[in-house]
Amino acid sequence: MDPIFLLGLSFLLVVASLTALLLTAIPAFAELGRAGRSVAKLADTLSRELPPTLEAIRLTGLEFSELGDELNQGARGASEAVQQVGESLKGVRRKANEASIATRSAFAGIKAGLRSLGRPRRPRRPLLPPSSDS
Repeated sequence: MDPIFLLGLSFLLVVASLTALLLTAIPAFAELGRAGRSVAKLADTLSRELPPTLEAIRLTGLEFSELGDELNQGARGASEAVQQVGESLKGVRRKANEASIATRSAFAGIKAGLRSLGRPRRPRRPLLPPSSDS
């Protein structure tokens, strides 16, 4: 066998292999190009949509924080109102007890007065015995 023939045959086989490789790689390269364009579109969409979304999430978090603060203040106010009502009720009870005592005292006084009015009067005795000087 002639070495030039073998070299030519080897060269021909290498060219045929490279051609087959290139023919099978062309669809893969086209698919890679489409995937690259999709990634670019996704990155563009994310760069447009993500900052407003993150800002909306941040504002929602702030609103939740403010709402929590308002609820805490409302709970404190309600607690203070309940304490004030409790103190008022204690004062009302105390005044009612005082009024009850005053009413009982007034009734006892009226009752005693009515008893004394209903009794016949006793003649008054002089406080000092008559003096014997005369």
